[in-house]
Amino acid sequence: MIKKRIFIILLHLTFWLLSYLYITSGNLSWNGFGKEEGLLKKAYLYGMFFNALLFYIQVFWLVPKYYVKNKKAMFWGFSIALFFLITYVETYLDVALAVKYRVYSFEPIAAGIIWFYHNSIFHFIYFIVGFYYRFQQEYIKSERVKQELLIENHNAELKYLKAQLNPHFLFNGINSIYHLIGKNNANAKSTLLKFSNLLRYQLYESNTNKIELYKEINYIEEYISIERIRKGEDIVLNLNIDIEKEDNLIMPLLLIPFIENAFKHISNHNEAKNNIISISIVERNHLLKLIVNNSKDSFHHQGKSGGIGLKNVRKRLNLLYKDKYDLNIKSTENTHEVELIMHLN
Repeated sequence: MIKKRIFIILLHLTFWLLSYLYITSGNLSWNGFGKEEGLLKKAYLYGMFFNALLFYIQVFWLVPKYYVKNKKAMFWGFSIALFFLITYVETYLDVALAVKYRVYSFEPIAAGIIWFYHNSIFHFIYFIVGFYYRFQQEYIKSERVKQELLIENHNAELKYLKAQLNPHFLFNGINSIYHLIGKNNANAKSTLLKFSNLLRYQLYESNTNKIELYKEINYIEEYISIERIRKGEDIVLNLNIDIEKEDNLIMPLLLIPFIENAFKHISNHNEAKNNIISISIVERNHLLKLIVNNSKDSFHHQGKSGGIGLKNVRKRLNLLYKDKYDLNIKSTENTHEVELIMHLN
């Protein structure tokens, strides 16, 4: 930040120096003052000072203190007063210089009117340039603030959605262990250990917007192993995981709601072969494809929203993968299928 300010200061100083050298080293004149007796250097030196004064008063005082704060009447009042005051002072110095060295071709009063007109043109240019320069800075600053607010709101919303997702998972996990207690205590203990690993992942490893894909896959496999224990021989589970590049990045806890939903709404037929869950996760060339298909009871309505978990995952997809994913959910009388295709990284 300090280096940038120093650079800007040097850039401004260079502009004024080059401007002065360009005008005073050529065969130009300033308000009729030429090189004779160094009049051009004298006249342009204080002329440049007044131009710079108008410019920086706009940049550092009038625009930020009055215009930006919507005090337009005070802004225009001070601006017009300073404009005429500075123009009058420079014209007075021009007339005094011309009288001293007798370089005018008109009466001093007539020359003063002409010089006042010429000076006002240059002052108006620097007045407008100063206003535009500072206004652009304020605009860029306001846009940066807006962008920072959007990012903060974006992160806050993601944290809120994660906070909603964790209790949802917690409820499902506790429910799974509850069904095992008394039926198979060994499996209940094993499931509780796996469940603690899942909670550890949620609490300590998933507190970022992106995480390595292999960690998310390990989490999913751990969760599925818990469900295998809980469901036992009551379902047929087809699982296919084929990952080409495991260090791809993905939003944590993104895929699990679809899988949770399948286990939650699996059909309850007497014959296990009719209770089917198929899960396929394939990644190729940074393109991830998830397909989750489960049988469901014909009388059970499994809507597209799928509860709080799927509602949240839709919002999270829109936040971090907008225009980079395609989500299709199809539900028939006996089956429910989710297909998610998304570009990673």
